[in-house]
Amino acid sequence: MLKSFIKRIGVINFVMLLVVLSIIIVSEVMFLQGHKLEAIFIAFWAPTILGFMNYLKYRE
Repeated sequence: MLKSFIKRIGVINFVMLLVVLSIIIVSEVMFLQGHKLEAIFIAFWAPTILGFMNYLKYRE
């Protein structure tokens, strides 16, 4: 199942989705530790990366 998903979206996109997931997790951990402003700043990276992925996908 995972192999078919990776084959469908591509390896690079799968890696980028893992990066986005890790950014969200790091942001949540930082927020819960009390670093609220830094966590919010890092949380904005995830939609930026997803938007860049969409731009590259539909540019072709």
